[in-house]
Amino acid sequence: MGTLWFCLVAMMLIVYVLLDGFDLGAGAIHLLVAKTDEERRQVLASVGPVWDGNEVWLIAAGGTLFFGFPALYASGFSGFYLPLMIVLWLLIFRGISIEFRNHVTSRVWHPFWDFLFSASSFLLAVFFGAALANVVRGVPLDSTGYFFEPLWTDFRLGEQTGILDWYTILVGVLALLVLVMHGALWVQMKTTGAVNQRSAKIASNVWWGVLILTAVVTVITFKVQPQVKENFVTWPLGLLFPFLAIAGIVGVRFELVKRDERKAFFASCGYLAGMLASVVFGLYPLVLPARNPIYSLTVSSAKAGDYGLKVGIVWWTFGILLVAGYFIYTYRSLAGKVVVAKNQTHL
Repeated sequence: MGTLWFCLVAMMLIVYVLLDGFDLGAGAIHLLVAKTDEERRQVLASVGPVWDGNEVWLIAAGGTLFFGFPALYASGFSGFYLPLMIVLWLLIFRGISIEFRNHVTSRVWHPFWDFLFSASSFLLAVFFGAALANVVRGVPLDSTGYFFEPLWTDFRLGEQTGILDWYTILVGVLALLVLVMHGALWVQMKTTGAVNQRSAKIASNVWWGVLILTAVVTVITFKVQPQVKENFVTWPLGLLFPFLAIAGIVGVRFELVKRDERKAFFASCGYLAGMLASVVFGLYPLVLPARNPIYSLTVSSAKAGDYGLKVGIVWWTFGILLVAGYFIYTYRSLAGKVVVAKNQTHL
């Protein structure tokens, strides 16, 4: 049951990144692809109806984590208290910037919220990437099962690490580039005119950075966390996940050249899903590696009781079917290009 719940939590986090990832990326490029107020409302309209629903997956994943792995939840949320508070404030700023922007017509009001939307999206992408890198690298867990990390120490990979070091920053930059590409492909798919063309150009240019950094981070990760390489050697079937990522990144380039906007976006989804699934597969059975391996939390040591997990899977199934049905209906209803009238004051 522990392995099943490990896969469920991983699946929900991957879905969150695929969905909220594109509107984070759209926010990060907001000021680059949109030069006029009408164009900026185009970008906002492309994510406006779905951004808050996408974040439900993050809340649901947190709830599933709490239910399935209470020891991991307690240790992780206490150890990452500082960055979690930063992420929470960034999510708040990003949300209110979308909702408040069009409530007042002013030369100062609109640019202020546009900047806040872009800056918070940019920083969230970096912090989410750094958070993933912290889990892969390992944290300073001790015999009590708890830890605390400052925002940074000496930026080295010693036993006492900080949230930010050279490795986590590198992964944070990769995450930013990936989500910028993902968001640009979404905005391209949902808009027309100049915004569409600028988004395609950004996606095409950023693709090279994603390709290079993916290779660099992969090689470094094998050295930083030997468990990842060991799992792929032990279970070669897991190589399907990296192959999915490779097919996805190649597909993005191919479809960008063909100008097939829909397929390019879904190729980006394949790349993201393949990369994240590769990380999950590479870490198993670890759920929170420690810098000192004897203190690492594993699926068996962090999971809840088997009886509770068996009962929980029934309710989780009902819940996920409702959520999936809602999202399928929503995205089908909002399919196609967004249309923003020139004299429109609200999204």
